[in-house]
Amino acid sequence: MADKTKDIKKKESDIIDRVEHTRATQVYTPDVDIIERQDSIVVTADMPGVDENTVDITLEKNVLTLYGKVDADLPEKLRLLHAEYGIGDYKRVFTLSGEIDRDKIHATVKNGVLKVLLPKAEAVKTRKIEVKAEA
Repeated sequence: MADKTKDIKKKESDIIDRVEHTRATQVYTPDVDIIERQDSIVVTADMPGVDENTVDITLEKNVLTLYGKVDADLPEKLRLLHAEYGIGDYKRVFTLSGEIDRDKIHATVKNGVLKVLLPKAEAVKTRKIEVKAEA
C-alpha cells in the first residue's frame, strides 16, 4: 500500500530550489498532457483548486509560464487534524519554438483543468500541394 501512496503524491517542483517565492507555500509541478493537432498544440494541465482568477499565464520571449495559486479553504473555527492531499501552488514552464503564433494563444480553465491552445503559425501548417501534369 505504501508504494501506491508514493505514486499519487503530487510532484514538488524542482524549480522551487532555484527561485525565491514570496508566498510561504509548497509549489507543485502539475501533470500535463501535450497534444499536437494539425493546426495547433494543446497543453492540458491538472491544477486542482485554481480558477480563472487564480491562474496566471505569461509569455516572455520564448518562455511560457503557467502559475496557479491555491489557498487552503478550511471552515471557520475548525482545524485540520489529518491531510493526505497537499495544498500549494502550481508552476510549469515551457520553451516554445518559432512555430507558435504567439498573438493567438488562449486559455480556459474548468474544474481545476487548465487548457492552453497554442496555434501554429501559418508558415508551419501542413498544406496540400497541387501536382499538375507537365505539357
